[in-house]
Amino acid sequence: MIEIPTGLPPEIVPLSWLLGVWEGTGVIDYTIGDEKVSHEFGQRVSFSHDGLPYLNYSSYAWLLDEKQTPLVTEMGYWRLSRPSVEGDPGPGMLPGADPRPFASTEAVEGLRNADEGFDIEVSLLHPGGVDELYIGQVKAARIDLATDAVMRSHSAKEYSAATRIYGLVQGHLLWAWDIAALGQDLRTHASARLARVD
Repeated sequence: MIEIPTGLPPEIVPLSWLLGVWEGTGVIDYTIGDEKVSHEFGQRVSFSHDGLPYLNYSSYAWLLDEKQTPLVTEMGYWRLSRPSVEGDPGPGMLPGADPRPFASTEAVEGLRNADEGFDIEVSLLHPGGVDELYIGQVKAARIDLATDAVMRSHSAKEYSAATRIYGLVQGHLLWAWDIAALGQDLRTHASARLARVD
């Protein structure tokens, strides 16, 4: 059963089961040509909100070796996908006009898609020069995402596409991530099982 905290902006209620800090372990399993890369890792993920209609996301992962070698970080934002309207803030720091859009549960329910889920957008930033924009859907306690765009700086390693799946299973956050990188087609990359710790 999913408990929805009180006082949430209505637009993040469909994503509210993600809120909190999650920790656990996972496995990297990626083949590059004839070479197979396999490692176990630890991960700490945080989903929070600051009263605006999106979730803040951060992730830190480390290898499960003797040194607990830092592996990767990423940060970003998760939100329902919908057209911007006059009540939305931006661009920049421009405030939105009152009243705020989708300020009630009934208004948000009108955003359901034909599959009875909600379309979502996820923007993720990696310190190695890669920015990802995912589109997908949240339906109950499952999220399916695929990259709509990947931007790379001139110094970033080659990375062209990805898919991610998240799900709440017996109180744990499970995820799987497939990537197309380093000249390879889209294939299995990593997965993890995380428990809520806060």
